[in-house]
Amino acid sequence: MTAAAPLRLAPGQRNIGRELAETWQARDLLYTFADRDLRLRYRQTALGVVWVVLQPLIAAGIFTFVFGTVARMPSDGKPYILFTFAALTGWNLFSGILTRASGCLVGNANLVSRVFFPRLILPLSVMPAAIVDFIVALGMYAVLLVVYGVAPTAALATLPLWMFLLCTGAFGAGLVAASLMVRYRDVQYVLPVAAQLLLYASPVAYAASRVPERWHTLYFLNPLAAAIEGLRWSLLGTEPPAAGAVAWSASVGVVAIITGVFVFRRMERGFADVI
Repeated sequence: MTAAAPLRLAPGQRNIGRELAETWQARDLLYTFADRDLRLRYRQTALGVVWVVLQPLIAAGIFTFVFGTVARMPSDGKPYILFTFAALTGWNLFSGILTRASGCLVGNANLVSRVFFPRLILPLSVMPAAIVDFIVALGMYAVLLVVYGVAPTAALATLPLWMFLLCTGAFGAGLVAASLMVRYRDVQYVLPVAAQLLLYASPVAYAASRVPERWHTLYFLNPLAAAIEGLRWSLLGTEPPAAGAVAWSASVGVVAIITGVFVFRRMERGFADVI
């Protein structure tokens, strides 16, 4: 009788196609995490989901007073509160995904260290809650449009494009931040400061047209500039961003996703050991 050949166990070869397939197969877990995030976010709060509307509304009111009333910044002929609220909805979508994705691994340390599942599910699961917040804020924005008697334009059809640009950039950056935060907890302190600087470097409280022309090339290196200007154009009918700036923003979003996935995969094997 011939002896059976010895069985050799070795780590399997990982590739992005296989990991994406595993993530898709575990999509029920993705839905569970997303549902948990939505349910727990406003539990034990007196106002609940109203905070989704109050946060950008209060911020828009402060910007309107500081930049619109005191500094008298122009708003392309539109009511200033509509002008800044439109941009804040986009900014909150970007910062919401970035902030939640960056902390998703550390926030679920027990799961990461004890249970095997496709880790990419955790950063993906934060996106539905941010998108729901964005849609709720758009509902409030529609009410403000009616109050101020402003009708939407045909540019509203481009809204999904600007959402896509904001989501891709935020998700790519969130993957990098989440991977680094597992090993370097300094990221959780650096990220809010960087986000605050990026807020004022983006056309949220002012129009990009107010930036001196000689600085336009440097200014539009910020990929959020074109995305936020485009979102404002789609919601309010202001001046659209230049095609070159939009192409740059889209390119940065694609590079951010590729870089984020690459960094995440490279560092993923050590998550359970150091988290």
